[in-house]
Amino acid sequence: MLREQPLIPMLLLNLLFGTLWHYLIFFLCITRGPAAFSPSKRRYQPRKWEQGGKFYHKALRINRWKDRLPQHISKGGFSKDHLDSLSIEYIDRFITETCRGEWNHSVNCLYAVVLILLNDLPTALVWIVLLLLGNLPFVCIQRYNRFRLQKLRKALLRRAEKRTSPEKQSSQTALSVTERANNL
Repeated sequence: MLREQPLIPMLLLNLLFGTLWHYLIFFLCITRGPAAFSPSKRRYQPRKWEQGGKFYHKALRINRWKDRLPQHISKGGFSKDHLDSLSIEYIDRFITETCRGEWNHSVNCLYAVVLILLNDLPTALVWIVLLLLGNLPFVCIQRYNRFRLQKLRKALLRRAEKRTSPEKQSSQTALSVTERANNL
């Protein structure tokens, strides 16, 4: 289709189609409910080669560049810039939002198939490189952050369990029984 177009119209049509694709995927991303981005889904599960997130830290040195990339926060949206709370509910929401971001950028990468169908191979490859450079770093950031958040979540749960350990519960129960007896 675009193969027969002169250079400038071909570039403009590629930009137009790519923009439309990205807006469509973004619309789908923001309209789908949290259940669609459950971290328990297979696509969001850790892969062995990720080594619990160490791959991103060691091989990609993600800490050096991840905070320099922009993030999208819609009006009333969820900021992933920093933690606003250490509650389990907030951490769970944050983890779900990393799944949402990963889904958005991963599905955007599928536009590569459209590029191959519309363009000659050399042109498609140039566009695909740009497409991947614009999306894969964000996929990596989402996965890396999810590993970190899941470790934090486990630590918070362990801390909460220690606060309500059986010994502590029995001493609190004994204390409340004593207090009730004194009030009679």
